[in-house]
Amino acid sequence: MPVFPTNEEVTLEGTAVSPGLAFAPAHIIARGIQAPEIYEISANHIESEIKRVHCALEKTRQQISKLQKHIEEISDAADGQIFEAHIMLLSDTSLIKKVEKAIKERLQNAEFSFYAIIQNYAEAIRRVNDPYLAERAADIDDIAQRVLRNFSTSDSSQVEEDGPDHSHIVIAHDITPSDTVSMDRRQSLGFATEQGSPNSHTAILARSLGIPAVVGLQGLIIEIQALSNTILDGYAGKLIINPKPSTVAYYKDIERRKKEEEIELDKLRDDKTSTIDGRDITLSANVEFNHEFPLVESSGAAGIGLFRTEFYLLGQGEIPAEETQYQVYAEAARCTFPHQAIIRTLDAGGDKLPAEPLPEPEPNPFLGWRGIRVSLSRRGMFKEQLRAILRASAHGRLGVMFPLVSAIGEIMIAKSILHECMVELDKEGLAYDPNIEVGVMIEVPSAAIMADELAKEVDFFSIGTNDLIQYTVAVDRVNKHVSDLYKPTNPAVIRLIKRTIDAANANGIWTGVCGEMASDLALTPLLIGLGVDEMSVGTHQLPRIKQAIRSISHAQCAALADEALSMRFSSDILQLTQ
Repeated sequence: MPVFPTNEEVTLEGTAVSPGLAFAPAHIIARGIQAPEIYEISANHIESEIKRVHCALEKTRQQISKLQKHIEEISDAADGQIFEAHIMLLSDTSLIKKVEKAIKERLQNAEFSFYAIIQNYAEAIRRVNDPYLAERAADIDDIAQRVLRNFSTSDSSQVEEDGPDHSHIVIAHDITPSDTVSMDRRQSLGFATEQGSPNSHTAILARSLGIPAVVGLQGLIIEIQALSNTILDGYAGKLIINPKPSTVAYYKDIERRKKEEEIELDKLRDDKTSTIDGRDITLSANVEFNHEFPLVESSGAAGIGLFRTEFYLLGQGEIPAEETQYQVYAEAARCTFPHQAIIRTLDAGGDKLPAEPLPEPEPNPFLGWRGIRVSLSRRGMFKEQLRAILRASAHGRLGVMFPLVSAIGEIMIAKSILHECMVELDKEGLAYDPNIEVGVMIEVPSAAIMADELAKEVDFFSIGTNDLIQYTVAVDRVNKHVSDLYKPTNPAVIRLIKRTIDAANANGIWTGVCGEMASDLALTPLLIGLGVDEMSVGTHQLPRIKQAIRSISHAQCAALADEALSMRFSSDILQLTQ
């Protein structure tokens, strides 16, 4: 496919998954390897850049030949044959000519020109539905990494680990949840991807963190030219490449009006979150990292309703020690006091980070080793986290919450381990809150159906609507073939939420919602009407939700919820909420 002309405005339309606007050059990250540094060259440097390509390829050939010889010396000669394809690729005249042509036509440096062409090769192979060819794409990534390292002997030529040091919009085939939370928001102003779904954990985190994002832009990486000026429209789901001055002016005006709205919303920060007829709702914040704690107070949140600890625990290569965890949880307690901070224990698996490398991939990670199952099978790791949470509870109001509970037995075991930790801390003379609130996530139908029994064992419920919808309607929310069936207004989901809330009320405990439904303004009246006591959302979304709650009547919401509970079709409930 041709690269977009550098002097023409082109608008690509995808799916908006996180609102916001971003203005910056495109930074391309293809699967397998990070893009190298990109810079323009003058015409009189073309030949020297082409020479750099040949030098890097030759250096790589020599390295692979030595590696092949070494393997043959210590093993069977046949084992060294796996590198033959690598050497053949490095001598591919077609590949070399395309790289040379790219340097001449794009006037970009050698390493990025090589990177762009080799990624086209890899992407073309990946898109053929053949397992053998898919493995060959991995070989291409390996070769590409080696070649990129060999463009220079200095460290500065190596593949960048942290992205460019200037503001940019990330362009990628897909982005993982861990990539999303680790983005440097000072430089990465938003992202656009070829793949993705509004219901993916990546999209959910982008909304929570306030990162503008658009997904579903097919063929984007192959077509776009690196460093192209772009505008990312996370409201309408557009990526505008090489925008005209009039287009920039139009979007700058939208940006100005949005900022004015934010200033008005900020005036509500210290106001109570109550309906117009006096129903109080606790509106708290979802967070992933301790650097977000100051945002909780500045957003006007009543504490932390969900601290997703998996990104903090698993994003550093190894799980932090108890003492390190204790310091972070204690900081959460101090920053949110007198409000509560609820720490969710490790929730790995599914489309989140894996708890540890498995000997073989799980056939269906969403139905596999995730949530509380991981913690109960890794007792030592679980106790370290529980001890850290308990010790931190001495510094404020903490709650502990167990994810993906599917049976009452899991709660009983988890509580017994928590009690063990309390006994140990007593013996060691370490302070903690003996009355710390213990809650569970209601995320699977079995938990919702048994909510009347689960409520007798805990102090609160927090409904994780993302997974509850997925498991209730048997839809993988990131599978594009069935994602249209993933509907928050499915009557079965609404009835399970109501069943959970009623069970909590009957047993004198409170119910919150920390899933995406809590952040959907259209569904706010429905949740209020169903009887939720607490809603936890991203700090960037919180002011609008507060404004919505303060503008509605609880009595009218209750009537709306009653009507919704009598309906048979998702579309009818959705229309009711509009």
